Amino acid sequence: MGRFIEGCDRREQLFLPPCIDDYVADDSPVRIVDMFVDELDLSALGFDDAAVTGRPGYHPAMMLKLYIYGYLNQVQSSRRLEREAGRNVEVMWLTGKLAPDFKTIADFRRDQGAAIQAVCRRFVLLCRSLGLIAGGMVAVDGSRFRAVNARDRNFTPVTIRRRMEQVDASIVRYLGMLDTADRQEGEAAELRTARLTTRLDELRRQMRQLEAMEQAVAASPDRQISLTDPDARAMASAGTGTGQVGYNLQAAVDTGSHIIVAHEVINLSHDRTSLTNMGTQAREATGAGTLTVLADRGYFSGSEVLACQEAGIVPILPKPLTSGAKADGRWGKQDFVYQAASDTYRCPAGETMTRRFSTLEHGLTLYGYATPACRSQCTVKANCTASIERRIKRWEHEEVIEAMQARLDRMPGAMRVRRRTVEHVFGTIKDWMGRSHLKTRTMKNVGTEMSLHILAYNFKRAIALVGVPGLMEAVRA
Repeated sequence: MGRFIEGCDRREQLFLPPCIDDYVADDSPVRIVDMFVDELDLSALGFDDAAVTGRPGYHPAMMLKLYIYGYLNQVQSSRRLEREAGRNVEVMWLTGKLAPDFKTIADFRRDQGAAIQAVCRRFVLLCRSLGLIAGGMVAVDGSRFRAVNARDRNFTPVTIRRRMEQVDASIVRYLGMLDTADRQEGEAAELRTARLTTRLDELRRQMRQLEAMEQAVAASPDRQISLTDPDARAMASAGTGTGQVGYNLQAAVDTGSHIIVAHEVINLSHDRTSLTNMGTQAREATGAGTLTVLADRGYFSGSEVLACQEAGIVPILPKPLTSGAKADGRWGKQDFVYQAASDTYRCPAGETMTRRFSTLEHGLTLYGYATPACRSQCTVKANCTASIERRIKRWEHEEVIEAMQARLDRMPGAMRVRRRTVEHVFGTIKDWMGRSHLKTRTMKNVGTEMSLHILAYNFKRAIALVGVPGLMEAVRA
C-alpha cells in the first residue's frame, strides 16, 4: 500500500469527542433547523397536542425537524428517514437520538399537513423580516409534477376509445390466428388453440371493463378518473405522447432574492385561472401594497387581468396571437387602430369601422366593428378578409389589455426576467425529487409534500444569501 494514503485500523481504540454536539459544526444548516423550529409556536400553527392517555407520542417539534432535515438533504421517504435516524450523527443530534419508525413518520406528514404548510409560510415571513423579499415584483409560473398514478391507470374519453380500438384490433388478430390453428391437427395445435382461446377471453373481459369505465367517466364531473390517486389528472405537454398524470404546482418567486413567496397545488392542466389567486397570495406574503406580477402567455385571460387590476395587482404578460387571419397571411386585429375618442377602428386601408353590434361569448361582452367600404371595391380586401366584410370584435374592458400591453412594451426584458427567476426553481426541485417526483397521494397530501420541498428550497436560498450565522441571528431575533 505504499505511496497511498492509509486509513486507520478498524480495531484501533479511538478517543471520541465527549458529546454528540461536538460532531455538528457551528455553521451546519442543521443548527438553523433546530433553532427555527424551537422558536415556532406550534400550537398556534395548528400542530396537534399529544394524546392525554395511552403511550406518550413524539413531540411535533422533533418530527418537524426530522422532516425539514430530510427534505434539505433529499431524503423524502419515511423509510429512508427511519434509517437516517439510526445512523446519521446530525439527525441523532437533531432528534435527541430518537428513532421513530417509518409508519409514525409517514403519519405525521399526513396528519399535520395544514400545520406544515403554515410553517412554510412562516419561513417566508422570516425572510421578509430579513429584508430578503423586496415585495415589488414576482414571477409566476406553473409546472407539472408526476403523481403516483401510471398513465394506464388514468381514464378519459379519448384514452378509453383508443384502448378499445387496440383491444378490438387484438381480438380480430387472435380470431384470425384461432381460425388458422383450427385447420391444423395434432397436440401442438390443440395447445395453441387453448392458449388463444384463453387470451381471447381475457381480451373480452378487458373490453367489458373498458365499457364499464366509459360509463363511469361519462358520469364523472370532469370526465376523468384516476384509479391509484383519485385527485391526479392527465396533464398534456407540448411533445406528442409526452403527457403525464400528475399535479400542477403554481409558484410565485421574488425577482430579487428568488425566494418562493407563495405556492399552491392544483390539478388543472392549464394556468389560465390562476393569475389573480397567485398574485393575491404573493401580495399578502410580501406585504406590498401594489405588486407587479410577471407571467407567460399561458396565464392570459381577460377576466383574470381585469380581476388583478381591481385587486391592486399589476400583471405583465403577453397576449397569445390566435388570429386565424394572421395565420393565413392576412391582416390581424393588431393591424387595426382603435380610436378611443370616437369609439371606432381605422383599418389598414384608411377606412373607419364603427360599432355595429354586441354579443356575449364565454361570459364576456364583445362589441363588433365593421365598415360598408368592405362591400364596395376595396383594393386591398384580399389582404384583409375572405368574407363579405371584415369585422373586429372588442371586449368591453379591452382598455385593460391595452394598458398591460403598453407596460410590456415599456419593459421589453420582462419575459427574460420571468424566465430566469422562476423556471430554474422547478428544475431544482424536480432534480431533488428524483425520477418519480411525488411520493404521496391525493391533493391534500401532495400539497403538504410540496410545502416541505419549497420550505427546503427557501432554507437553502436564504443560507446562500445571508449565510448560516446571519440566518441564525435572524431566528434568534
